[in-house]
Amino acid sequence: MKPELSLHGRTLQLQRYPVRQNETLQAWDAADEYLINYVSENYDALDPDRPILLMNDSFGALGCWYSQYGKVVSVTDSFIAKQATLANLNANQLDEVTLSDCLAALPDAPQLVLLKLPKNNRLLSWQLRQLCQSLPAGTMVIAAAKAKEIHTSTLKLFEKYLGDTKTSLAVKKARLIFCQVNPELSQPLPAPLEWQVQEHGLTLTNHANVFSGESLDIGARFFLEHLPADNRYEKIVDLGCGNGVIGIKAAQLNPDAKIVCVDESFMAAASCRHNANINLSDPSQLTAVVNNCLEGMPADDTDLVLCNPPFHQQNTITDHIAWQMFCDARHVLRQGGKLWVIGNRHLGYNDKLKRLFGNVTVVAQNNKFVIYQSTKS
Repeated sequence: MKPELSLHGRTLQLQRYPVRQNETLQAWDAADEYLINYVSENYDALDPDRPILLMNDSFGALGCWYSQYGKVVSVTDSFIAKQATLANLNANQLDEVTLSDCLAALPDAPQLVLLKLPKNNRLLSWQLRQLCQSLPAGTMVIAAAKAKEIHTSTLKLFEKYLGDTKTSLAVKKARLIFCQVNPELSQPLPAPLEWQVQEHGLTLTNHANVFSGESLDIGARFFLEHLPADNRYEKIVDLGCGNGVIGIKAAQLNPDAKIVCVDESFMAAASCRHNANINLSDPSQLTAVVNNCLEGMPADDTDLVLCNPPFHQQNTITDHIAWQMFCDARHVLRQGGKLWVIGNRHLGYNDKLKRLFGNVTVVAQNNKFVIYQSTKS
């Protein structure tokens, strides 16, 4: 597949991040093209000195396109999206853009606001409230997604939290949402959700984009029941940590070990940090890191990696993230170090682990989940 986005006499070379050989997925979609075409056809010349606000630009296609038209501020909860944007800007020799996470303040009075729908409605609701608080009355917010992802309930969220809403016709199975800001709908941003895991004595909080936002998911609950305690552990990594519950429990079971919790979501890392502060007697035992898996981390210095891999990237179902997690885990483990992986039984992680490590055993299983262990030889 040629990584070329060609519209209106311009061509951009765009890659997903990290770059993989024989990539079959584009770094943009029909919704990105629809936004670019609509703005090109309906907006006069943009002011290069005024902000352009982009939200949830998955791999930087919009950031690259608009970098020459104004002061782009691209807001994302994804470390991978940030790295993709930086790489694609550099590859196309384009001006820098300001990259911001979802917990930061928005720019004043942007001339253009483009939003790609996140797959999580809790994040969408949070962002719509943030926009309503920040934008001047009458500002038009243009959102985009695949038509099948825009439901009546989606439009009701725009009406509830931002203002009057209408939609476009579908083009290439994508659709636009037009919403005019009504400041009378403005309300305070919600506090992170909080709940108890009584059987483990934990209090957990989640920001809006963290997986399983209102309760402990059943996979994590099963993993918690089987986490190891070993006084020989010096360093434990919780890879794909979410709100940090696995790493925090590992810290309690292994008080002499240093715990590193890693996620590509800024909201996840912030939730993990807060949860460590309120649940650990020594919060400095745990470090929360935002990263693309274990990229750039030192080799051969970790005793145990705990991993609950996602099987999607943005809205695309894929197993390449799990494979990257397993490869990165093998890289950072010491000789004799162990990778523990939990997954749905049907995902077949045992085959990948056997191929990579040469060994795999089952630690525990129930009718839905399996916990595997592989040892670095």
